[in-house]
Order: sequence, then C-alpha cells, then structure tokens
Amino acid sequence: MLDLNFYKGKRVFVTGHTGFKGSWLCKILANAGAEVTGYSLNPPTNPSLFEIAGIEKEIHSVIGDIRDFDALKAAFDEAQPEIVLHLAAQPIVRDSYKDPRYTYETNVMGTVNLLECVRQSSCVKSVLNVTTDKVYHNNEWVWGYRENEPLDGFDPYSNSKSCSERVTHSYKNSFFTNEKVAVSTTRAGNVIGGGDFANDRIIPDCVRAMAAKQTIGVRNPYSTRPYQHVLEPLAVYLMIAQKQYEDPKYQGYYNVGPDDCDCVTTGELVDMFCKYWGADAKWENHAEANAPHEANFLKLDCSKVKAVFGWKPRWHIEECMDMTCRFSKVWLIGGGVAAEMDKEIKEFMEE
Repeated sequence: MLDLNFYKGKRVFVTGHTGFKGSWLCKILANAGAEVTGYSLNPPTNPSLFEIAGIEKEIHSVIGDIRDFDALKAAFDEAQPEIVLHLAAQPIVRDSYKDPRYTYETNVMGTVNLLECVRQSSCVKSVLNVTTDKVYHNNEWVWGYRENEPLDGFDPYSNSKSCSERVTHSYKNSFFTNEKVAVSTTRAGNVIGGGDFANDRIIPDCVRAMAAKQTIGVRNPYSTRPYQHVLEPLAVYLMIAQKQYEDPKYQGYYNVGPDDCDCVTTGELVDMFCKYWGADAKWENHAEANAPHEANFLKLDCSKVKAVFGWKPRWHIEECMDMTCRFSKVWLIGGGVAAEMDKEIKEFMEE
C-alpha cells in the first residue's frame, strides 16, 4: 500500500498541477515533503482550488503549455525529476466537441512531448500517465471494463485519451524496455470532492446552484458513472508510482474506480448531495434534446489493482458526498480551504 514517507525528498514533476486533481495531488506531495515542480496552464477556472488553497506557495510552479515542447523540456530539465505524474489534459467531454483540434493537440501531442522529455533524460525512474475510464470502447454493458478491453473512446475527449494510452504503450515498448524507467497508465472513474469549479460537471453545478440559491439542473439524470472521491485515485497514482519505482515489475495498466455499490446514476448522486447539503436543496431534470453524445452506462472492473496491490476503496459514495459538501460549505463562508484539505487528507490516509 501507499507509504507517503517514500516521497519525502523525492523530486516529482506534475503536469496539470493547477487543475482540480492536480491541486489535491500537489497538496498531498507537499505535505509529504516531496520536491514538487508543476507544469501547467494557468488555473482553468475562476475561482480555482490552486489559488484559493495557496498551492503555489508549497511547490515550484511553472506556467506553460504542454503543447510547447521547448518550454516543457526547459522546466523538466531544470527539475531533474525522479518521478513524473502526467495529469495535463483538456478534460471536458462537451468542450471536446466544441474544439476537437485543441483537445487532440493537448491530450495526444502533450503526452508525446512529455514522454520525449523522459526519453531524453537520465533522471526519471517512474512515470504515470493518468487517462480516464472513457478510453474503452463502450458497449453500454452492465459489467465493468477490464484493462485488456479494446480502447476506442467515442467523443474527441475520450478518443484522445485512448490515443494517449496508445502513445504511452508505444514509448514503453520502443524506448523503456530496459527497466530503468517504469511506465504505467491509470484509467480512473469520475471524481468528486471539494474545490472542483469546472463547467459541465455535476457537483460544481450543484454547488453553484446552492451559492445562487437556485434549484439544481441535472442534464443526464439517468447516466450511471463510477463516482469516487478525488483522494481515492490520487492515492492509487502515488502508490503505483512508488511501487514501480521500487520494482519495475509493478508497471502496467490499471483501472481505478469504486466498488459496484458506489456506481450510481447522476440523479441518485444529486439526491445524496441534497441530503448532505440540507437547506431545502432540490433538483430538476434538464435533459437536453439533441445533446452531444455521452455514455449512459460506464463502470470499471478494478480486480487487477486490488489483486496486485491489495488496494480497496476507503470511502463509499455517501462519505464522499459528505466530505464534498463539508468542503464546499467551508469555501462558501470564506473559511480555511488549505486547512480543510489537510484535514481531509489526514482523515483519508488514516482510514
């Protein structure tokens, strides 16, 4: 299992560090005593967790575009990382329909650029590319997808992440076969948690509605997704990066998602939000006619990561929602967001 003491003094390079997951990841690493360099565009939202939690004060932050190889390599070479965690992406399905070219440039060539930095370095021992559960060819099955299922995402976002996986596989087979550099990918389900301000995501939409004292509008109330707290996959990313650093036999491709009991419809998820938020929170169906295609049913089989590492999810969906509402209320009253992050990380890691 994960040992955060491993990261004390380790040089870690994180792409996408100004995003929602990246901010939580940098907070965990900084708390563990790692020497973190982040490379990313400016925070993608306003407000942003990166800014309100003061993450920039705890790491070395470089603002740059993952598509800009020269700028990326300059930051990479200066950092001389031992461990690389690749989160930089255009992550929104509906935005990928609006600007597919940018989505592919970021998610595919961004991966190529980062792996080129690794290929041309001699300091890296462990690389993890974070993709998504949406990389699989989705047959709308009732059972979870396994790591050996075909990769063929439907929409530009999902497909670009399928391509990112294949790029990683090619670099691994072509350049990293000597076991000096261990390379893995992780395919995670949907995450929730405090500090997510993205557009077109259900929990940020819920929080925005509460802040405006409005009824929550739900676009796809009957879609089933594998929801998990943001700390859940981050802990697995760090565990895999650690284990393959120590022994390359652990490198591979891993699903990271909740147990079946925590795969719920969006409507059920919002029901839970209303329960834990209280204060007469309610929602209504805002399903759109002729909306861009999004999968209706999607979940993962996580048997592999459980068998290899003895991992199991720490928080069930009710606990995830409780934490999410707690954090969001702290933010809304102008409370200490960084302290709340520290508190939740401590509670999660001690489970």
